[in-house]
Amino acid sequence: MPRMTAAAAAVEILKREGVSQAFGVPGAAINPFYRELKNVGGISHTLARHVEGASHMAEGYTRTNPGNIGVCIGTSGPAGTDMITGLYSAIADSIPILCITGQAPVAKLHKEDFQAVDIASIAKPVTKAATTVLEAAQVPGVFQQAFHLMRSGRPGPVLIDLPIDVQLTEIEFDPETYEPLPVYKPRATRAQAEKAIRFLLDSERPLIVAGGGIINADACDLLVEFAELTGVPVISTLMGWGVIPDDHELAAGMVGVQTSHRYGNATFLESDFVLGIGNRWANRHTGYNLDAYLGDRKFVHVDIEPTQIGKIFAPDFGIASDAKAALELFIEVAKELKAEGKLPDYSAWVASHLERKGSLQRRTHFDNVPMKPQRVYEEMNKAFGPETRYVTTIGLSQIAGAQMLHVYKPRHWINCGQAGPLGWTIPAALGVATADPQTPVVALSGDYDFQFMLEELAVGAQHKIPYVHVLVNNAYLGLIRQAQGGLGINFEVNLEFENINAPELGVYGVDHVKVVEGLGCKAIRVTDPNELGAAFEEAKKLAAEYSVPVVVEAILERVTNISMSKTVDMSDVTEFEELATEPGHAPTAIRPLSA
Repeated sequence: MPRMTAAAAAVEILKREGVSQAFGVPGAAINPFYRELKNVGGISHTLARHVEGASHMAEGYTRTNPGNIGVCIGTSGPAGTDMITGLYSAIADSIPILCITGQAPVAKLHKEDFQAVDIASIAKPVTKAATTVLEAAQVPGVFQQAFHLMRSGRPGPVLIDLPIDVQLTEIEFDPETYEPLPVYKPRATRAQAEKAIRFLLDSERPLIVAGGGIINADACDLLVEFAELTGVPVISTLMGWGVIPDDHELAAGMVGVQTSHRYGNATFLESDFVLGIGNRWANRHTGYNLDAYLGDRKFVHVDIEPTQIGKIFAPDFGIASDAKAALELFIEVAKELKAEGKLPDYSAWVASHLERKGSLQRRTHFDNVPMKPQRVYEEMNKAFGPETRYVTTIGLSQIAGAQMLHVYKPRHWINCGQAGPLGWTIPAALGVATADPQTPVVALSGDYDFQFMLEELAVGAQHKIPYVHVLVNNAYLGLIRQAQGGLGINFEVNLEFENINAPELGVYGVDHVKVVEGLGCKAIRVTDPNELGAAFEEAKKLAAEYSVPVVVEAILERVTNISMSKTVDMSDVTEFEELATEPGHAPTAIRPLSA
């Protein structure tokens, strides 16, 4: 039997589980693992500037292509605690990433050794499993189990903590005989599929709510096939955006209290049956007023996690199943019904949804200087085509982007939906661009999200990772300011100051152009909305020429309220700006405004 260090065995297992890329920051307690990364070879490594950044890079990497599992590596103590936010982000959105940390020697774990912390206990609430390996011979089994857990059932992250003496201990391990464990995913039965379809047959105005579980299951083509077969419109959740192209006649928009379309909410409120697949009824989708969301509708809920069914509300029927397995059966049953002439004709319902889609639109075309954010998204729609992968996290920028941008493919809206940590966007975009360097990547940030982890731009410069980053700057914590309005305050949300080194900025404070250039990247500042298009084109050219991130900073008016519900009720969304009443008000709307 071959002998090698436990750390070398771990690297061999990573390769055999399909890992070819890792992100991390070395340190004393994880250096033996890094030695084996170098000696064993076969895994590329990107050096982050912050260990939290490495965890977000790993998540962006996972989200980009089916089957990817991002790996982030750090040393003991603060490196592990830095990655807790990344683990929380991953588990909240059902994203598998593997976090590997170094640790003090086993004999020192109870002695308050330097940078020794019980990271497994800290990480347990935000992982599917968190283990400190105390016996070197257990390392292969722990890594094998980690990949099994990450892929089985509802996907999610795992942390493995490796004491330094465990990493260095030689064990017997034969990489050539290693095999990944079979993945477990629950599957719907034929009887369950038939019952679900009966609800559909009894409805007049049905909708499919398509969640991120469909993307995780790589089942978007099946979702579109089922929708076309039955003629049922599709509401995408924020995590499911891209399961059906925005310009498809059955794409009915998004629903919710923030990241929603006027036509999506209106169509949902007219529906009488909802089939939810791979979604979790998140509160930004349903709102807190469940009476308005539920109405008199019937609900069927399909989710890979059995305990998710009934967590928010009790559906009329629930099915614990992987989305792909359920959709295959739904299609089978629907095809049989269609052959028998028993599928209802929903053409009038589809026509009514299309009428709303072509009339209930928000205005995007404004010529104001300083510019309104709506115009930025209009120009982004013109400049960036359907191949673009958008990456963003939280804030008014993300909410407005979700209302006004267009997405045509799965995994082309890569959004930290549930946790929403500021700073996620830059490292996640680097992870996405690393995973798929052939596809254009466009990140979207407000100024505060951008400032949280902007040091990671240096990673893009060092490792030649080009992408375009749209930075909308109003020198405000915009979403928090808008939320504080209901409390009658505007407190500690102002970011403006007069920069003594850049008086031309007025009160916009941070000179992002100088900072970005200081980190080895390119930047363009735009103050006139009519110059945005040219700036985006120049950014694409610069990214291609220099192979670095390129930031386009749009200087916005200080205060813009973005459409959302003040009462957290999806039936009560406040429109703060004038609405589109003629085609020129929304020239890039997904469906031309009805004149």
